[in-house]
Amino acid sequence: MAATAEHSTTGTSAPAYYVSTPIYYVNDRPHLGHAYTTVAGDVLTRWHRQRGEKVWYLTGTDEHGQKIMRTAEANGVSPQEWCDKLVEEAWKPLWEHLEIANDDFIRTTEERHTARVQEFVQDLYDKGEIYKGGYSGPYCVGCEEFKLPSELLDGATEDEKLCAVHKRPVEWLEEENYFFRLSAYGPKLLEFYAANPGFIQPASARNEVLRFVEQDLKDLSISRSTFNWGVPLPWDEKHVLYVWVDALQNYITAAGYGSDPERFAELWPASVHLVGKDILRFHAVIWPAMLMAAGLPLPKRVVANGWLMVGGEKMSKSNLTGIAPTDLTSHFGVDAYRYYFLRAIPFGTDGSFSWEDFTARYTSELANDFGNLASRVAAMVGKYFGGELPASAAHGDAEQAIADGLRTAVETADQKIGEELDFAGGLAAIFEFVKQVNGYLTEQEPWKVAKDESAEGRARLATILYTAAEALRGTAVLLNPVMPSTAEKLWDSLGAAEGLGALAAQTVATVGDWGRLPAGATVTKGEILFPRLEEKPAS
Repeated sequence: MAATAEHSTTGTSAPAYYVSTPIYYVNDRPHLGHAYTTVAGDVLTRWHRQRGEKVWYLTGTDEHGQKIMRTAEANGVSPQEWCDKLVEEAWKPLWEHLEIANDDFIRTTEERHTARVQEFVQDLYDKGEIYKGGYSGPYCVGCEEFKLPSELLDGATEDEKLCAVHKRPVEWLEEENYFFRLSAYGPKLLEFYAANPGFIQPASARNEVLRFVEQDLKDLSISRSTFNWGVPLPWDEKHVLYVWVDALQNYITAAGYGSDPERFAELWPASVHLVGKDILRFHAVIWPAMLMAAGLPLPKRVVANGWLMVGGEKMSKSNLTGIAPTDLTSHFGVDAYRYYFLRAIPFGTDGSFSWEDFTARYTSELANDFGNLASRVAAMVGKYFGGELPASAAHGDAEQAIADGLRTAVETADQKIGEELDFAGGLAAIFEFVKQVNGYLTEQEPWKVAKDESAEGRARLATILYTAAEALRGTAVLLNPVMPSTAEKLWDSLGAAEGLGALAAQTVATVGDWGRLPAGATVTKGEILFPRLEEKPAS
C-alpha cells in the first residue's frame, strides 16, 4: 500500500477536499507520465492539509477490459493473477517510494467496486437510460475506446487505419451491445458548462470539449459480448460492462456510493478530478452525463494535464518511450524528482523531459540556492553562537524586506498551488524568496560582521542570522507539500519543533507571521539536503 495520509474524514459532516487521479491501466508497470499526475495530486492535497483542511486523496488501478485480458494471456496467467502481480509488485510500491500520501487505493476488481457498479448501471437501465442495439465501427484496444473516422490515421494499406495515439491498427467491431443515451445529454452538458465555466481546465481543454459536444453526441456503447473479462451486466450476464463505464465509477464507489451514505455525503462531489488530456472526454462528457442520468451531483473541476514528451512523442510503454521513475530517483533523489516535474513543466501543458535540464535545475535551484543556504545558516549559527539561535536585536529595513518577501511568497504560492493548480508558478514564487534571502546574506556579509566583537557587532550578527533562519522556517513549511523529507530535515536542523511543534501542524495561514521561530532553538548542521550529483549513469 502506498503511504497513507493520517487524515481520516469518516464520521464528520463537513465536506472534504477530495482529489482523484485517473485509475491507471495495469497492462504494464508505471512510467513517468503516471507518476507526474500522481505527484501533482499528492502536492495539491498535501497543500490543502497544510491549510488545515480535511482532505481525501484517491488513486488506484483499472483492471478490466480486452487489453488486460490479452496481456495476461500473452504472459501465460489469468487476468486477475496479472493484475494482482502488477499492483502489488509495481504500482503500490512506487507510490510508497514517491511518498504519495493517498487516503485510499481503489481496484476495479474489488467487490466494493463491482457490486456498486452493477447497482449504478441497473438503476440507469431501470430508468430507460440504457437500451439494446448493435454496433459496428473501429475500436482501439490500446485506448479501450471506439474511434471516430476523424480520429484515425492512414495505415500501410488502403483499408488499414491507425489510432492517432498508439500508431497501431484499430480493429473493426461488429457486435450486439447495450447503449447509454448519451445523445440526450448534449444540451444539458452545454448548459452546465456555461453555468460552470471553471468545470473544465485549462481553457484549451474546455474549448476542445465544447467543440466536441456541439457537434452532437452519439449514444455510447456500454457493453461487450465477445469476451468476459469485466463486470457482468446484472440483467444480461452474456455482456460485460465497457471498461470505461466501469472505471469512471471508481470515484463514487471508493467514496461510499451505495455502501456508506454518510461518508458519500461528506466526500462527493469531488473537488478535483486530475486526468491526462487524452482521457478528457471520458471525464468531461461521458462521466457528467452518466451522473446526470443517475441524479447525482457532478464533480467541481476536471483538470487535464498535458503529456510528458520524449523525442516529440508522448511518453508511453507502447511507444517505447516509457521511463521508470526509479531511473531518476536513484540518481536525483525522490524529493528532487517531485520538485522537478512540477517546477519545469507548467501543469496543463505538454512538456519535454531531459536529463540535462533536470541536472541543471538540481544544481542551480536545489543544491546551490536552497541547500547551500540551509547549510550556510546552520554552520554560522553553530560557529558564532554555539548552535543556539540568537534573538533578533533589531529589525531594520533589510529585515522588513525579508519579512515582506515571505508574506508575498506565501500569498502567491497559496493562490497558485492551492487554487489555480499552477505548481510551477507557486514554486517559482517560493524560490524567488530563497534567492532574496541569499541576496540578503550576500549584502549583509555576516562573516565580516562576526569580526566585530563589540556588543553592537554581536547584536547585528544575531539579527542577520535570526532573519535567515526565520526565513528558512517559512520556506520549510511552504516546501513541505512538495519535498516532505527535505522539509522535515530542514525543520529538524532549525530546531523548530522545540517551540512550534511538528512541521505537519504548521498552517499556510500562519507561515507568513514573522518571528515564529523561537530564539534559543538548537540549530544543527545536518546532512547536506542536495548532495553533489555523481556522473550520469550509463544508459
